[in-house]
Amino acid sequence: MSVSQQSASSTSSVVRRTLVVGAVVSAVGLVLSSSLFPHASQAQQPAAALAPAPAPTNAPPVLVTGLPDFTQLVEKVGPAVVSIRTTQRVGGDEAGETDEAEAQMREFFRRFFGTPLPEPDQRRSTPRQGPGGQGEERPRGLGSGFIVSQDGYVLTNAHVVEGADEVYVNLTDKREFKAKVVGTDKRTDVAVLKIEASKLPAPVRVGDVNRLKVGEWVMAIGTPFGLENTVTAGIVSAKARDTGEEIRFIQTDVAVNPGNSGGPLINMRGEVVGINSQILSRSGGFMGISLSIPIDDAMKVADQLRTSGKVTRGRIGVSIAPVTKEVAESIGLGKAMGALVQGVEPGTPADKAGLEAGDIITQFNGTTIENVADLPRLVAATKPGTTSALKVYRRGAYKDLKVTVAELDAPTSTAAKSAPAKLAANALGLSLVDLNAAQKRELRQSGGVLVEKVQGPAARAGLRPGDVILSVANVQVADVKQFEATLAKVDKARPVSVLVRRGEWAQYVVIRPAP
Repeated sequence: MSVSQQSASSTSSVVRRTLVVGAVVSAVGLVLSSSLFPHASQAQQPAAALAPAPAPTNAPPVLVTGLPDFTQLVEKVGPAVVSIRTTQRVGGDEAGETDEAEAQMREFFRRFFGTPLPEPDQRRSTPRQGPGGQGEERPRGLGSGFIVSQDGYVLTNAHVVEGADEVYVNLTDKREFKAKVVGTDKRTDVAVLKIEASKLPAPVRVGDVNRLKVGEWVMAIGTPFGLENTVTAGIVSAKARDTGEEIRFIQTDVAVNPGNSGGPLINMRGEVVGINSQILSRSGGFMGISLSIPIDDAMKVADQLRTSGKVTRGRIGVSIAPVTKEVAESIGLGKAMGALVQGVEPGTPADKAGLEAGDIITQFNGTTIENVADLPRLVAATKPGTTSALKVYRRGAYKDLKVTVAELDAPTSTAAKSAPAKLAANALGLSLVDLNAAQKRELRQSGGVLVEKVQGPAARAGLRPGDVILSVANVQVADVKQFEATLAKVDKARPVSVLVRRGEWAQYVVIRPAP
């Protein structure tokens, strides 16, 4: 092939490629033109048809529009938050053990978390000689707190300062003050400190816990692992979380770690609504659940600590247990509520008021007892010497009593003893005997029957020899004869409730008939 032929062939090839590309471009052009410049019939359509459809008139409003900005809260509340460090005086051997334990802790964090604990500054690591040569001051623990008054009162957790020989408070302006422990209350984990200082930051503003809502944003400031003025945030996960403690906690998902204890929980108005106190964790570190002491409960305790250095609580002298749904239905209460009186201590306000084992306290001073834990909280918060009203459910009827609350002290107890006597049998699988006069005096009961042997339905329900049955089917029994007469009137095919006293305690037991 000649050069001219090669050139022509190449030219022809180029032309073909050009034609193909041109065809593609033309096709794309048609598509674009048909979309950008509609057909005449389309152009005649009204403009509204091309506009986006309007939102339905009944659409709910947008409730969340963005994440909150915490910067103003930090600037406002941050200066009132303090770091607390505690020390303990140790001798030579103990000092060596402390250094070794600290070294092991740092190695643990280096291996399992990838970074060591922050090195303490020189003022913290330098041992101090205690007064009178009482050993060296060694670091014991770190915590947080916040200023609640311009004259130097600081609120924190009791466990932060527990066992410390000296307590030091550090402000955000790097000033450090030796603090006096005004008082601590282990039951609520609240402590009040006092520092002598001038030109203190403005104290925190106390918020209203009743206005706090689940899902609301909150913020914490503290000293986790010694990292001063650390800010974390989250939401309120639950209110009035009952963990069996004397108070009900605010539950949040705000990151709280060792060292945050005693620091404030702050709402979006810049008010303190709680004291960060506990975490629920399987690892020892934060796992998404933090518990804070409601600030209203904490301030009540703090006021008493500032006034007298201790907290005075009320008591009435009863041992209580929950009321189950099954028991509530069997005795006619209907709803599982109130506090079941298991025992009444002799000579206590409850004894003088006429409370009996088996009573169910449903109200205290007009407040309904929904859960068994409500009663001790209400009684503890009542000033000793106050006469309070009780509503009690007793053997199918309500009864109003008056009780004068006493000051909380160590309880006393009286144990029941069994004695041999004549046997009797009944359909529940119980062998019973009458109580003698001595047993009645010791039990402080006017009647009842003693369980001698147990089998069948009663054994399956958990009754034991030595138990004392005070009532059956919601009817108080004085002796075996009355017990059997009452039982004879009960439907044998239905479960029957018996009020049983075992030692100091009384408890309802539901016995189901044999299948």
